[in-house]
Amino acid sequence: MPSPADLFDLSGRTAVVTGASSGLGVSFATALAEAGAAVVVAARRLERLSEVASAIESAGGTALAVECDVTDPDATGALMDRAAERFGGLDVVVANAGAVPEGGAMPERMPPEQFVESINVNIAGTFNTCQAAGRHMLAAGGGSIVTVASVAGVGGAVNTPVGYSSSKAAIINLTRCLAVQWADRGLRVNALAPAWFPSEMTERVLALPAWRERCEDQTAMRRLGRPEELAGPLLLLASDAGSYMTGHVLMVDGGSAASVGTAPYSEELYAVHAAIPGGVGERIMPNLPA
Repeated sequence: MPSPADLFDLSGRTAVVTGASSGLGVSFATALAEAGAAVVVAARRLERLSEVASAIESAGGTALAVECDVTDPDATGALMDRAAERFGGLDVVVANAGAVPEGGAMPERMPPEQFVESINVNIAGTFNTCQAAGRHMLAAGGGSIVTVASVAGVGGAVNTPVGYSSSKAAIINLTRCLAVQWADRGLRVNALAPAWFPSEMTERVLALPAWRERCEDQTAMRRLGRPEELAGPLLLLASDAGSYMTGHVLMVDGGSAASVGTAPYSEELYAVHAAIPGGVGERIMPNLPA
């Protein structure tokens, strides 16, 4: 029987991480490299990607930076082809690229094009990544795809961006659909569902004391997650340690999704929304007679 250390070892394997130019994508790529994988980091910002790849190699790992827009199926196909050609195969893919274009807009005022952008990047981008990876992995007889959902995709939350939340819920079901359709050919598909973690995507809202306090109050552990706390869950799903797991949504949320109900939304936070230029953060209130 393999030792626990052997089960988590990714030596000799190739991993691809999208959305790897900043935030959690950097943490995912670093964790996979430290577990022994050759890592291909992908995103639209090649200069930032090159910095990530250089940092991995400086620490003794192997990395390659590839520019890729996940909303383009041809680009995701070329990404997987290049990874497989460079390192001799494709074993792990983390579909991490995502966006929150609507920010703090209220649903009744959100520009429709922002909802469409959420769908294009978060849902279509994730599918494009999974499909391109799946073609390689199915032909090779197996692999592991890890999508990145969110606790926001599990249920409704007051004034969490509606396009983003809806797209993350879709990613959860996309993960399950692909898992059951590809399981018979050795390909596992699972999802990580983080709660609030510091990243480039969240830094602006978490810099607001009232918002950060609300995030902490809604978490059973009463704190934000630390990026390194995602490494273990990721490696479980990516490695042989999770060989009998597919179609699973692994919550890494400090107990957020275990609670029932929601805390009141403060007037201070509503004022933050109302200050967004263009009035998209203002609520439409009932126009009732006095």
